Amino acid sequence: MLAFWFGAWTLNAGLAELRAPWVRRVVPMIFGVTVLALWEMAVSLFDISPVILPAPSAIWAQIVTSLPTLWADFLQTFLKGALTGYVIGCAAAVVVAILIDRSPFLQRGLLPVGNFVAALPIVGIAPIMVMWFGFDWHSKAAVVVIMVFFPVLVNMVAGLKATEPMQRDLMSTYSASYWQTLVKLRLPAAMPFLFNGLKIATTLALIGAIVAEFFGSPIVGMGFRITAEIGRLGLPMIWAEIAVAALAGSAFYGVVALIEKRVTFWHPSQRRQGTE
Repeated sequence: MLAFWFGAWTLNAGLAELRAPWVRRVVPMIFGVTVLALWEMAVSLFDISPVILPAPSAIWAQIVTSLPTLWADFLQTFLKGALTGYVIGCAAAVVVAILIDRSPFLQRGLLPVGNFVAALPIVGIAPIMVMWFGFDWHSKAAVVVIMVFFPVLVNMVAGLKATEPMQRDLMSTYSASYWQTLVKLRLPAAMPFLFNGLKIATTLALIGAIVAEFFGSPIVGMGFRITAEIGRLGLPMIWAEIAVAALAGSAFYGVVALIEKRVTFWHPSQRRQGTE
């Protein structure tokens, strides 16, 4: 195992020194395959019980034999709960950020309240949302809205203040109204900040939807499946759900990052990434 790890590490370290575009994709793949191979070898060599840690091959076999169940859980948790709450929460955060930018009263009054709400523990919010909105995906989406709202709001408010005084003065000399300045200058300048919040919210959305299902859900969903399998010591199924959640979360983050690259292609950070 040590020899395999050393060989893979040496290969990856050598590839990381190269400047070719394909290196950024190959290096993480090799690292991931190395971790999975070491995991499989450790379970086999040390005879680790599947109840403690199943081998990757057992998890893969569980995924293959449980595709319909995993797909139904994915639809319930990700598409209905996480994605719906993400869209509603992020859209509301952008609208409220613009209102805060227009109102000094909201700047002093709403942001502290938002900070208080963001500090509320999810294990306390989720049961309340279940009581209010029922056991279906609506309550999970409500939890996600609360979780993603404040990070996006804070980044959007900061982004709206990111323009230079000279830029704002130039718009004033053109007799631009507030809304013209907002659309032509301030919203484009706020895009890098907004996407920072949106990327943070991708992981929060999925976590919030899964945890909310621990406190009540129909007989479908990632959180429900994990809770049910814990009682039966079904570790391969739990790890299968974790793998699906990790892949879905990574893909979600990647889609948002790709949209960011297309929207903020003018930003220096994107130009630096393109030259690396």
